[in-house]
Amino acid sequence: MKKNLFIFLIVAPLFGLLLTGGRVYYSIAIWKYEGADTFFQVKPGEGFSKINGRLGREGLISNTRIFHRYAQINGLMTKIKAGNYKIKTGDNLLDVVKILTSGAGITSSVTIPEGKNLYEIAEILEKNDITPKKDFIKLTKSMEFANELGIPAERLEGYLYPDTYRFSKNTPAKDIVKTMVKVFENKTKQLNFSQSDLNKHEIIILASIVEKETGAQIERPRIAGVFYNRLKKRMRMQSDPTTIYGIWERYNGNLRKKDLLEKTPYNTYKISGLPKGPIANPGLKAIKAALNPEGHSFLYFVSKNDGTHVFSKNLKDHNSAVDFWQKNYRNRKGRSWRDLNKKK
Repeated sequence: MKKNLFIFLIVAPLFGLLLTGGRVYYSIAIWKYEGADTFFQVKPGEGFSKINGRLGREGLISNTRIFHRYAQINGLMTKIKAGNYKIKTGDNLLDVVKILTSGAGITSSVTIPEGKNLYEIAEILEKNDITPKKDFIKLTKSMEFANELGIPAERLEGYLYPDTYRFSKNTPAKDIVKTMVKVFENKTKQLNFSQSDLNKHEIIILASIVEKETGAQIERPRIAGVFYNRLKKRMRMQSDPTTIYGIWERYNGNLRKKDLLEKTPYNTYKISGLPKGPIANPGLKAIKAALNPEGHSFLYFVSKNDGTHVFSKNLKDHNSAVDFWQKNYRNRKGRSWRDLNKKK
């Protein structure tokens, strides 16, 4: 009788503990994922229970209850980071925990060149499977979201800093935009925008125009100076890139006379002063050029078809330059802005 009682009170519970401990140890360290290498995405703001449930349903962990308890005991429930992670054949529960808390998710490198507008950036992001084009466009055209980020404008054009980024696949557009605006703020925080007669937003507008007008870095301060001179004389800026931006969503690559005659908030052939907002996203050098324009008397410039321009102080000289560089077929034939890069 005493023997049976000993077994009931002592041995059985110990045996149960051993079985439970063995099961836990097996689930944590022995069990291995046997499927093919796969990707698992943790979405921004996704809670632990949802992540745990998906891991279990996809067979990437041995036991959701044990995973939950392990994470709870070790203070890991809030340590899992958003990202796209690779789970390999043979990974156990400990491996999965390490992968998801490391933050070293699978990302793609994507380069946003200087001078691209929000529509072009949206195309680049969608092409790289980063985020849907329509989501990015809708968000960057939201005045409410722009103001939320401290940008006093109707849209975020001009503040999506051109740089090389690393994003996970299927990253929400809001996270991408916030990142790009933050980089803009970091890149420009040392600039003194109060040194200009224009306010900060107007500087970014002008910088975006300068960025689109020339690929030659050395010309940017001079072209900025031309626009300053025209603004001071109350002359219209007459910039093709601004006009194109105003009709961008239906622009087919051919700027026609009727486009130049159409009055839009961006057509500087029809309106005075700056357009209503930036027309692209300028780099730091273009912004600096808008802040520090070259002092001169030029009012006109015309392309030499290789990325550089001829500058004129009066309309007569400008028309002569147009005849020579734009109306003379020999001076246009075989020339390209790419020639500029060959000369550098």
